[in-house]
Order: sequence, then structure tokens, then C-alpha cells
Amino acid sequence: MPGIKRILTVTILALCLPSPGNAQAQCTNGFDLDRQSGQCLDIDECRTIPEACRGDMMCVNQNGGYLCIPRTNPVYRGPYSNPYSTPYSGPYPAAAPPLSAPNYPTISRPLICRFGYQMDESNQCVDVDECATDSHQCNPTQICINTEGGYTCSCTDGYWLLEGQCLDIDECRYGYCQQLCANVPGSYSCTCNPGFTLNEDGRSCQDVNECATENPCVQTCVNTYGSFICRCDPGYELEEDGVHCSDMDECSFSEFLCQHECVNQPGTYFCSCPPGYILLDDNRSCQDINECEHRNHTCNLQQTCYNLQGGFKCIDPIRCEEPYLRISDNRCMCPAENPGCRDQPFTILYRDMDVVSGRSVPADIFQMQATTRYPGAYYIFQIKSGNEGREFYMRRAFSTTAYEASSQALSVEKQTGCGLCPGGTHTHLSGEGENNLANTTQSGDSQVKSRPMGCKRAPSVPPW
Repeated sequence: MPGIKRILTVTILALCLPSPGNAQAQCTNGFDLDRQSGQCLDIDECRTIPEACRGDMMCVNQNGGYLCIPRTNPVYRGPYSNPYSTPYSGPYPAAAPPLSAPNYPTISRPLICRFGYQMDESNQCVDVDECATDSHQCNPTQICINTEGGYTCSCTDGYWLLEGQCLDIDECRYGYCQQLCANVPGSYSCTCNPGFTLNEDGRSCQDVNECATENPCVQTCVNTYGSFICRCDPGYELEEDGVHCSDMDECSFSEFLCQHECVNQPGTYFCSCPPGYILLDDNRSCQDINECEHRNHTCNLQQTCYNLQGGFKCIDPIRCEEPYLRISDNRCMCPAENPGCRDQPFTILYRDMDVVSGRSVPADIFQMQATTRYPGAYYIFQIKSGNEGREFYMRRAFSTTAYEASSQALSVEKQTGCGLCPGGTHTHLSGEGENNLANTTQSGDSQVKSRPMGCKRAPSVPPW
């Protein structure tokens, strides 16, 4: 019988112990059956599941589940206290003596949802929106973002999370704007320098063509990058304000711009000549009009037209005084057979010379030369009349040659008489003038009377 009792006890104990499969089915998700204690213990998913949370998220084990939260803001609720979460490691009591097989009722355990979930009306675990229910612990500078089984605290655009606080991002430090940047809380504002306008992207700037929009220049506008410059037409110069143009007085630059007179006009100038002159093709030089050649004069038939610089003069015929006889238009001769001619020059030659007023002095006017030389003769050259103001003097070059020269600038018409005395000997002479003078005299004891028509002050046309 004792052997029979032992067999029966073992059989009853075996029947009363719950089978592993049935007991494990009574534990909800996130719990595991401890075969020694027969209790449902929490599973630490942070250790059993590789990379349960990725990135900057940190895994926090919960009773029946786990939660992923940011590492920078570990704000979370602690796990529910579970007296059975720590398995008993002490010695277990000895097995009870065999008892009669009791009839234990089956206990149904309620369904438990993981942390961050709650039971809905259909007995399903659904996520709890902590952000909508205001059950989160984000500070006022943060925003709550709901996640499956939890939530995260983040910052709005323009802020970053630092030690649990949302701090403004200074976008201007990172070159968000092309030109000017102004940082504002949570954002920034881009502006452009004068001469530029902000594009639609709100960051880049585009040049403004001031010449096409407002054209501030008076004459010519040239657009540049970010600005503009004003230019003036030829003959004008830019004023100090950089916008207006004023006429350039070209005549004030040089007195040699025109031969006679420079006349300034808005944006240009022109050269003019005095009456009696014409402007040459270079538009600068003046040339005398020869009225005598063009028959543009008022001299009668008895008079001789003599061209002057800038005009003309009508010269009456010469009159030879007694005892002289007129032998040509400009020569008077005293006959040798006439007793009254013994102490008089044999011939008197009249020459008209044109001398420009303002001429530099001293200057030679004409030359007198004895063409026939006699041994032992001494020739005397002198001015006999018309030199009261000492405007002229005789400059002797050689023994038989002399020049009448001007010592002062002439301003009025002068008439002088020059004589050659060859020591009482009849001499063959030649008088040659300068510039427009080409006069030749042939006489023995002769006298040349000069009427320099050009000594009369005419409009000044300086030579080049």
C-alpha cells in the first residue's frame, strides 16, 4: 500500500500543476511566465530587442512595453511599480507534502496595455495622444509631437533644442542672405543694398537698371552693377552733382585754337574771321580776300587798286613836281639838260608796301642796293622824310647795300622818303623790298619814296 500511495500522490500533483502552454497563454504582450514562481514577469525589450530605438532616441523600458524618447530631453514617466518585476533569487521552500487533489477554479486575468496605450471600447489597445490630451511634459518653448506609444518634445522652425530649451537660430551667421541679413526670433529677413531689389526667393538680390526706370541723368545714363553714371555729350562737362551737364568753353582752353577769333556755343565752338578774310577748310585759319583780283572794289579807272590785309586801297596817280617829268605810273625823272635838276635826284620812284600791324620789331621792310659800283665812291643811305616819329631806320649791310627797317609797331599810315647819295657820282641803283614788295629802281642819284599802305591798323589776324 505505501507504494500505491506514492504513485497516486505524484499523479495528483502532476494533474494540479498548470501546463506550460496554458500558463503562458495567460500573460499579455510584454510579459513572460516565470516557471519557477508561476508569475508573469515584464520583458525588458531594451535589452532583448536589438536597436529598439534608433537615431537620437533612447530606449526606456516600461511595464509591459518600452518607450523611445530623445536623448537630449529625457522627460518620461517612470515605469509602473511591479512587485514581481524582480525575480526572487533566494532558496525556495521544500515541496509540500502530497495533498489530495483540490479543485482550483480558473482565474481569468484582465488584458493590460503597454505604456502609452489605452483600452478602447472594443477592448483594443490604442495609442494615447499625449499632445492632444495635454498630458505631456514639454516646456512652453517646445512643441509636442505625438509618437506611437509616447511623444517627443521638439522646437519650431528657426529654433534648435539645447539642454531642454529652444534657442533661436541666427540664420545670418550661415549666409542665408546674399547681401543684408537681419535676424529675428525664429526667422530672418533679407534686404538689399541701394541699387538692388530683392528677388522672389527672398534671399538673392538683382541689379536695378536706374537708366530704364527713372533715368536721373540730364543727357546720357549708363547703368552699372548696383548704380549708374551720367555722361555728357561732346562739348559738355559733368557738374559736381554727377547728374547735370554744363557747356564746355573750348575757347578758354587755348588762344591758338583759332587764328583770329574763337566763338563758343552750347556744346561746340567755331572760328570766325574779320571782314576781308575767309575761313579756310580747316575751319581755323583765315585768308585775305584779294578784292583787287576779284574786282570787288570801288576804285575808279584813274586809281590803282592796292590789296591790303583785310581790305584794299584806291591809290591816286602820282604827280611829279617841277622840274620832274612822269615817265611811268610810279616814276618821276628830272631831265639832265634841265639846269634845275643839277642838285636834285635823277629819278624818284614811288613804291606802296603792305606792312601788317602788330608785326614784331625790329624788322626789315625793303632793300636798297647800288647795282653799279665806281672806284672810290662812297654810298650814303638815309631816310630824308616821313620819319618824324623815328619808326624807321636804315640798316647798312654792305658798302653798296642797306635795308630800311621798322623800329616800332606801326598803327597809322606812314609815308617815308629814302635817299641814296653816291658822293656826287651818278650811280645805277636797285631797290628791293621784303614780303609783298618786288620793286626795282634804276637811277643815278635816286630817291625811293615808300608809302606803306599796310601800316594802317587792320583787324588783327596773327600769323601761324
